Amino acid sequence: MDTHDISVPPHAQSRPAGKNHPRRHAHPGGGLDHDHTRHTTRFTVIGNHLVQHPELSLLAIGLACYIQSLPKGARVDIKTLAARFPEGATRIAAALRELEAHGYLRRTRERIPGGRIITRTISCNQPGRHRDAAEHEPAVRPSHPTPMKRTPRKPLPAVPHPAHPAPALLQTATDLLTDLRLHDPRLLLSTCDTAHLAPGVAAWLERDVSPTAVRHALTADLPPEGPRRPAALLAHRLTAQLPPPPPFHAPTPPPAVRHPLQNCDGCDHAFRAPEPGRCRACRALSPAPV
Repeated sequence: MDTHDISVPPHAQSRPAGKNHPRRHAHPGGGLDHDHTRHTTRFTVIGNHLVQHPELSLLAIGLACYIQSLPKGARVDIKTLAARFPEGATRIAAALRELEAHGYLRRTRERIPGGRIITRTISCNQPGRHRDAAEHEPAVRPSHPTPMKRTPRKPLPAVPHPAHPAPALLQTATDLLTDLRLHDPRLLLSTCDTAHLAPGVAAWLERDVSPTAVRHALTADLPPEGPRRPAALLAHRLTAQLPPPPPFHAPTPPPAVRHPLQNCDGCDHAFRAPEPGRCRACRALSPAPV
């Protein structure tokens, strides 16, 4: 009759549940250790290039992870995200711009049937991967490729101009526009945009509006996501909200000259005159000899 080797266990011993070699990566000097359990449902694969990104803020990284975990069609506009998280619309808008700058997010505006314009958001879990794939795919290239046409930049709206554009007034207006980014980083203007807007600010200053009041008119009630074209928005406000000129005041006539007192040579009465002589009554009674 056959015999069994009792030294061999009937089944191979399985790894501890919930851990894969829990002490393999332990460091005697302290630091991070992991207690990981393998996910089987409701999980999202996130690349380390995102969660360990050297330039993104912690808010932007967390927001990208949240967006990548959402199903297709979920709303990720600033108003919806601000209602979901406590950070507020301004910080969330800044984090979205970070992700857009590093390629993890693309936002496009499209016109749908009916004329309404919507914003379509595309989440990219590996920025640049679709471009790399397109480079390796075979493509039929024409023998004479058509050069790409660059869309011309839409000109800025016109702005009012001061009646007396003194150099000092225009310099004050330029300094005010340059300092706007200190009050709101979204209002960073180029040198060309600043030169275009400076006469409009000067027209306000010429109408006895203080620099503080002009700055408030330009920076108040901006869209939560920030203006798409800051210079165009400022040009519109400078024109649409231009205050009326101050009321005209007639110049005050100069005060009459008050002459010193003189003693009349004829009647010895006092009268006012620029120099000694006779008063008006004496001159009328006996005109001076010719």
